[in-house]
This record gives sequence, C-alpha cells and structure tokens, in this order.
Amino acid sequence: MSEALLRFPAEWEPQSAVLIAWPHAETDWAERLGDVEETYIALVAAITRFEPAVVCVADDDIQAYARARLASARIDMDRVRFITVPYDDTWLRDSGPITLRDGERFRLLDFRFTGWGGKFEASLDDQLVEGLEQARLFDSSERQPIDFALEGGAIDTDGDGTLLTTWKCLQERHPGIDRDTLSTKLANWLRQERVLWLDHGYLEGDDTDAHVDTLARFASADSIVYQGCDDPGDSHYEELRNMAQELAALRTREGQPYRLFELPWARPILDDGRRLAASYANFLIVNGAVLMPAYGDEADSAAQAVLAQAFPDREIVAVPCRPLIWQNGSLHCITMQLPAGLVG
Repeated sequence: MSEALLRFPAEWEPQSAVLIAWPHAETDWAERLGDVEETYIALVAAITRFEPAVVCVADDDIQAYARARLASARIDMDRVRFITVPYDDTWLRDSGPITLRDGERFRLLDFRFTGWGGKFEASLDDQLVEGLEQARLFDSSERQPIDFALEGGAIDTDGDGTLLTTWKCLQERHPGIDRDTLSTKLANWLRQERVLWLDHGYLEGDDTDAHVDTLARFASADSIVYQGCDDPGDSHYEELRNMAQELAALRTREGQPYRLFELPWARPILDDGRRLAASYANFLIVNGAVLMPAYGDEADSAAQAVLAQAFPDREIVAVPCRPLIWQNGSLHCITMQLPAGLVG
C-alpha cells in the first residue's frame, strides 16, 4: 500500500455496501424498540434497492429475528448480509470504520470512540472495527488503531483533499489542542490538504457537540448542502444564520465560492417537552440515490426538492426517521458507507 496514494473517498463515490447495526433490547432503543425497528426496516428496504446492506447483530437470536422482520417486508435478502459482533448501540457513523483507499487496497482508520466525550458507555462500540475485521467482513484491508477520539459524523470530505468539520465538537473532545495542531493531525491521518472549520451551528437535543453531518455536507467538490432556519423566533435562527454566512465565505481550492443549497426547517418536534434534533442534512448518499430523513413534517417535500437540485443525477428517497431523533440522531448517524471493493 502506497502512503502517497492513500485517499479518503467522498460519500458519493461507488460503494460496496452500507453498514448498520440492528437495534435490540440491550441498546438505548429498548423503550421504543417497535417504532425504531420500523425505521430500520424502511432503511434496509431503501438501501437494498441500490446496493447491499451489512447488518450487525449481537447474537444468533437477534439475527433470526431481524432476518424474519426484513423478509416479511419483502426485502431482497440476497442483498442483506449479517455479521455477529458485540455493540453497545447502533450509531455506526461514529463507531464504524473511516476508510482510506489506495486503488483496491484499503486502510480502516480505527479512532477511539468515547461515547461522544464520555456521555454514554461505549467500550463495545470502541472495539467494533476490530470485531468486524476479525469477522472477515473486509477484503484487502489493514486496520490502523489511532489513540485519538474522532467520530465519523464529525467530519465530511469532498474526496479531493478538503475536510469540513466543526470547532465546537473537536474542541470539546480535545480541549488542550489548538486549532492549527488539530488541523495538522486531521490532515495527516485523513490525507487531506486543508481543513475548513465552522464556528457556528448547533441543534437542540444533539449530544454530539455539533457534528457536521447534522449541519452541512459536501454534495460535490464545489457545492455544500446545509441546514437553514427561516424562523426568527426559533432558538436556532441566529446560530444557523451565522453558519450560513460562514459557508458563504468559504472558498473551493480554485478560490471560488461554493454553490450552496439551503435545506428547509422542520417545525419543532417535541417529546415530553424536549426539543428533538430534526435535521435534513443528515442524509445518506448511496449508489444512484440519496436517502433523506423524513419527519412527517410539511417541510419534508421541500427538503426532497432541495436535495434533488443538489444531486440532479440521483433519486431522492425519503426514509421515515422520526423515531430516530428520540435518541438525538438520524439516518446518516446510524449508517456507514463502505467503499466499492472493501466488502466482497
């Protein structure tokens, strides 16, 4: 494997599969397991229209149950692969592998997963990448353990050497490291030429400390999709307006402004008085499509239209994700794309 040729592919590049973990009674979903299972079934149905799904299960009984639920939904089970591996919870964007590639060789970056800065138990999740490697899920790959806390939802790449992230999250994880040092570390590990930092943007109910995948995402090397807020009376209005101004000031490597696509704002969704973090920026790109979180809000259709503009060559598929935001995440948070060639 050539160190000089290693690169971090963008999410829109060809994929071999999408990795998820099935929710069960020992995860944080226990209280509302039935509702969230329906979201997972809809998600697997959407994924397998375009590519295989790899489903982590904790044991044989959970695998048999998940298989029966998926088969009863008439999902193409030839496109579903089960892997038995221990896990604390199902947020695989943050505990799964961050993959670099050199042609047909792959490096699985295995950063520390600390339960978003020690907020939750995460010892099994921190061993997930090693467990998947031992289960021989990956082809032509090597795992690189890195003793540094970093979650996949905290970063987004254009596949061409530019990384987008938020200062709030990285500073919270590593309060003793300055921005220049963090930029250098990220650029070296992730093979990036530059790191773009956002100082604004947050969602109430988000316990990730402002992961970028809930706020702003690359749609191409010269375009960014971001979550807007058009309600001056909403608590998010000023922060998201400031974030939009930051995005407008960013420049591509060629020195041009990014093409910006603003996603609409869903009406407040409350759960026993608690505001839930409903972001349309938490979409998942798959082969030939974009899977979009839908919340049963009138803004769903407007968000679908914005994503169709940002991704004109892809089908936009809405996946009902309202049950997910009860646990403060959404569709992108529970998935991890695996680049083409990584899974046989």
